[in-house]
Amino acid sequence: MGLLNLTVDIHGMTTAQAKTHLERTISKLPNRYGQITVIHGYQMGSSLQVMVRKKLKHKRIKQKILTLNQGETILLISETK
Repeated sequence: MGLLNLTVDIHGMTTAQAKTHLERTISKLPNRYGQITVIHGYQMGSSLQVMVRKKLKHKRIKQKILTLNQGETILLISETK
């Protein structure tokens, strides 16, 4: 499992833009990265939060961790083979 963490801020994106951006990022992520911290915010609306936490699917996402910060979600990423 990778040891590095990538942080991705999707503030200001539409849900469609953010979903596409995250899917591409996950697909291209080198194996040395084991997680992605997604900064989506929630005070200006929860559409990005809902997309990341409930609708975002990718074969490399092993787990989603909901932190005490409602504006971020951590994605644990599996290695590619």
